[in-house]
Amino acid sequence: MLSAIGANSIEDLFAHLPAEVRLNRPLDIAPGKSEYEIVDYFKARGEENANGYASFLGAGVYHHYRPVLVDTVVSRGEFLTSYTPYQAEIAQGTLTTIFEFQTMICQLTGMEVANASMYDGSTAVPEAAMMAMRITGRDRIVVARTVHPEYREVLATYAQHQGMPVAECGYRRDAGTLDEDDLEKRVDEETAAVIIQSPNFFGIVEDVRRAAEIAHRRGALLIVVFAEAVSLGLLEPPREADIVAGELQSFAISPAYGGPFAGIIATKEKFMRQMPGRIVGETKDSRGNRAFCLTLATREQHIRREKATSNICTNQALIALMATVFMTVYGKEGLRELAEQNLAKAHYLAGKVPLRFSGPFFNEFVASTNGRAPDQVNDGLLKKKIIGGLALGRFYPELENAMLLCATEMSRREKMDAVAEAFQG
Repeated sequence: MLSAIGANSIEDLFAHLPAEVRLNRPLDIAPGKSEYEIVDYFKARGEENANGYASFLGAGVYHHYRPVLVDTVVSRGEFLTSYTPYQAEIAQGTLTTIFEFQTMICQLTGMEVANASMYDGSTAVPEAAMMAMRITGRDRIVVARTVHPEYREVLATYAQHQGMPVAECGYRRDAGTLDEDDLEKRVDEETAAVIIQSPNFFGIVEDVRRAAEIAHRRGALLIVVFAEAVSLGLLEPPREADIVAGELQSFAISPAYGGPFAGIIATKEKFMRQMPGRIVGETKDSRGNRAFCLTLATREQHIRREKATSNICTNQALIALMATVFMTVYGKEGLRELAEQNLAKAHYLAGKVPLRFSGPFFNEFVASTNGRAPDQVNDGLLKKKIIGGLALGRFYPELENAMLLCATEMSRREKMDAVAEAFQG
């Protein structure tokens, strides 16, 4: 190969690099291992992970039980290895599951149409914002500071090249809810949408109806975001919203070091053609049998570029299938019972620690560390094989002595009591 390219040695390949940046020694890599030695190595590394640890860390990724049926279904070859639902004649299984997914998301959110899923909750938020811009013909977005900070970061990334000014609305320092007076001041005739989250990043349930009144009075749309999907088993669906964007990780999708997850956008039927992604619809085949096909696919490859609503060109079909199986397994009553367990356990733990906010919450809440550094509390918990909460100073400097804690159906009384003891010093 050296001869073919006219080089005399390996060194000739790197002659263009300055001497000071070259390593001039072998790479510090251990000698090769046999296959069984590699397996033993990774088993040992796996045992160093947080196996057997209780977790009270939420903040957008939640520790819920995953029914074994989920992996049984999604591991089937026709789902795991299939690629595209474009050819309806050979993809009826995939199209059917997406159609059922869309139906259940509409039931959960109180909306009339839902797309086949988004990449995750963080990308669903800016896509919903741009959708509102197209509907209203306006370009300004007002987002609550109580929306997940990382969702807001993704929104800012989208906004910088979209001509989409984004203003942030504050929160009430006593209740942890949206500051409605501040929102009233920030929404004007140029505002395309108001974005709120409920339960918000602090775990507190927002007054969706009141936010809708403020937004609609100025002709803006209301986008309601959710990160904890299990809350929809108990809370009233955000029917007052114009667009709902959310994250389904809680529905049997493994935390998996941060992804992949599955987001959604749902809306009212009159806004359907401005929704990004794709929609599967029901029809009949040439023999009159029930069949499914891609009904709307608003990406550039399918329609004229100027009419494309987004460069989102696919959906999280396999991950969304996990959520679909989850919803099917639990059903309406099961999801409600699951949500009630989350509510009860979170309020049990909250009754044993000092709360920072007074607003009503679901399965997350902000606890005050009473002048101690949250990391100090978490370090003590880690020694007891407990993963503590999120130190909020990272995103909210004014809350440097506060921690976001989460309790789910996986939380055990003895571990919650241990967390409470850690707060008592």
